[in-house]
Amino acid sequence: MSRSVLPRSPLPSDTPTRARTGARTGLRARARTPLAAALAGYVATRLIGLGVLAIVAAATGKDGLHRLKGRWDSVWYVRIAEHGYGYEVTLPNGDVHSDLAFFPLFPALERGLSAVLPVDAATAGLVVAWSAGLAAAWGIHRCGAFVGGERVGVLLAVLWGVYPTAFVQSMAYTETLFTALAAWSLYAVLRGRWIVAGVLCAAAGLTRPTAAALIAAVGIAAVVTVVRERRVSPRMVAGVLVAPLGWLAYIAYVGVREKSSTAYFDVQAAWGNSIDGGVALARFIAGLPWAAALGLCAALALLGWLVVLCVRQGQPLPLLVYTIGVVFVSLVGAAYFGSRPRLMMPAFGLLLPPAVALARVRSRTAVPVVAGLALASAVYGAFTLLGSGPP
Repeated sequence: MSRSVLPRSPLPSDTPTRARTGARTGLRARARTPLAAALAGYVATRLIGLGVLAIVAAATGKDGLHRLKGRWDSVWYVRIAEHGYGYEVTLPNGDVHSDLAFFPLFPALERGLSAVLPVDAATAGLVVAWSAGLAAAWGIHRCGAFVGGERVGVLLAVLWGVYPTAFVQSMAYTETLFTALAAWSLYAVLRGRWIVAGVLCAAAGLTRPTAAALIAAVGIAAVVTVVRERRVSPRMVAGVLVAPLGWLAYIAYVGVREKSSTAYFDVQAAWGNSIDGGVALARFIAGLPWAAALGLCAALALLGWLVVLCVRQGQPLPLLVYTIGVVFVSLVGAAYFGSRPRLMMPAFGLLLPPAVALARVRSRTAVPVVAGLALASAVYGAFTLLGSGPP
């Protein structure tokens, strides 16, 4: 039986070597066109977003480029890239915000890229984020194609580019880097490539705290595979052991630096990011005007419906665990509410049900739908970016 969580049908063992090689070459050739469509579609969504941002910024007299690389979390990443950890801000109410809340891989890439290219760390952050966006779209396409075929893979990648908060994918933020690492790690699990999956998961663990959902997905997939195949692969064990090392290493680093085993979680709590089981979310909804509260409840109901559809769709277990894990982590914390939609953006599995639905209709219907979503996402992103609050 295959080592992957979802068994794939191999070529018959008695097929001549030349025939097998020719088949693989033919498959690769046929895969190039869907991949090109996925990447082209994704790039088109981001260009639409940047174009609308430029138009709105010019109309309002604001600097759109500065909003992409020089505000909110981007400033913290640049400061870490240029000076390392150790910066704190004390708020008027006495709360202390430490840069230790931010994981190290993204600023490390900013620092490395700015050292070899004639760009500053902030611009390097855009290069990293945009390059990672392409890698993420590619990985999402492969996961979608594995589950539902090439057309689903193309639509899944493009739909990720028109996610309501997809404007963050054009910012010097970690969402694209984390999603790229997560998508390729999950794809490696689906293909039974456990060491690759573990290494990518470890890298994701150096990028965002939500890597906990990815670690859980890799671990649970391994357990299910062992139960199904009734054997333990050394490569699987190695991959599972490597998977949490990045996340654990940074938690340990902060603990040693601050001389407290709970230091990282204390830092997050000081930022208002403690886990409260959804109490803060409930209070936020309760404090809204009734119309806004009803609208938000409807949005949460839609989110719940998408999760149910993912389960009913029979998505591969690692993808399902990862998706639900990211959604769960994004909802049970006491974080600033406005950031929760973008925190859920790496959960691209939520988009599989609509991708499958769109794949069943003709292109003359699917293309206008996706184009309309891209324009709506771009307009929303432009006005959000040029507003006063962080995304």
